[in-house]
Amino acid sequence: MRNPYDVLGVAKGASEAEIKKAYRKLAKDFHPDRNKNDVKAKDRFAEANSAYEILGDAEKRKQFDRGEIDAEGKPRATGFEGFGGFGGGRGGNFDFEHMARAQRGGGMGGGGMGEDIFSHIFGEAFRAGGAGPGGQRQPAKGEDVAAELSVTLEQVASEEKLRLALPTGREVDVMIPRGVIDGQTIRLRGLGQSGGLRGEPGDALLTIRIRPHPRFTVEGADLRTTVDVPLEDAVLGGTIRVPTLTGVVEMKIPAMTSSGRTFRLRGKGLPKKDGTPGDLFATTAIVLPEGEDAALADFARSRRAAKAA
Repeated sequence: MRNPYDVLGVAKGASEAEIKKAYRKLAKDFHPDRNKNDVKAKDRFAEANSAYEILGDAEKRKQFDRGEIDAEGKPRATGFEGFGGFGGGRGGNFDFEHMARAQRGGGMGGGGMGEDIFSHIFGEAFRAGGAGPGGQRQPAKGEDVAAELSVTLEQVASEEKLRLALPTGREVDVMIPRGVIDGQTIRLRGLGQSGGLRGEPGDALLTIRIRPHPRFTVEGADLRTTVDVPLEDAVLGGTIRVPTLTGVVEMKIPAMTSSGRTFRLRGKGLPKKDGTPGDLFATTAIVLPEGEDAALADFARSRRAAKAA
């Protein structure tokens, strides 16, 4: 697989927001539902998803930047310090280039020793150039399948486990991951089409769709909502009730609070990848009394007269 930074088209120093934006654009452009007859689009979609699995996770991104894992998230081969004698590598490092030359040219004893060592390290697949024992090709991997899971904000907040029916007919339990965003695709390894008698199964590419909420809008891990404030509480100050994804909480507002003022309720948003919660931003909307209110009308007239004087 290509370098995940190249796949998403972002610089190595890109911010989390830039990486997320680039991934969402690629996922939208190459999603299988929009490109059902385009094999290349399917490959680009899978490639973008794999890249985001690395760069969208802060810890995996650090591991990749340090060279600890490759572009597929697999640990890089290490621990060959004991082979310094082959090729004169400095500091006891294993000289792969020298070994490759020996393997091609029958060097290191003339009996294919280079090939034998590579085969010992990497398995019989090396001896046959990607084939299995006896020179036979390995069984083909099964096809990947695409699936969607529609979830509510409440389910995201509680990290709920949901039952999902895959296109293969198999049902699995899926835990909603922390920090998931609408349109994000998660790779469920080994849950795709069967690879036959001996072949490795494909993967299931699960796209998460977060349903619109009647009260909350999403901004990353933060939420925004509007709360009604009675006129008397706006003028005199008081305590109002604010709905959240986990229940109603009380919030104090100061006297002379104008409509459109925003208050932060910490920890009442969605879970982030590191497990910490986002915040809820509540914007006030002042509600006037219903029906006639003589005292309020007299107050408004006196204020108007004072401004005109």
